[in-house]
Amino acid sequence: MRELLRTRDPVRLSFLLALLADAGIDALVLDAHVSAVEAGIAGFPRRLAVAEDDFARARRVLAEAGEAASDG
Repeated sequence: MRELLRTRDPVRLSFLLALLADAGIDALVLDAHVSAVEAGIAGFPRRLAVAEDDFARARRVLAEAGEAASDG
């Protein structure tokens, strides 16, 4: 797996997951448990990761949708 981006915005994360799913790219949200444990204060970003083989295509999908690669 390779990290595609980080975000503290759960709505954006959901949107990005939908974009990738529509393109047939499986994605994994890392650090979701830590974010939930912190009681939703958004202190820890969630990381969106894809398989190494899908990384370049995933970046293109996000770029075509006007999404930046990372927002830490």
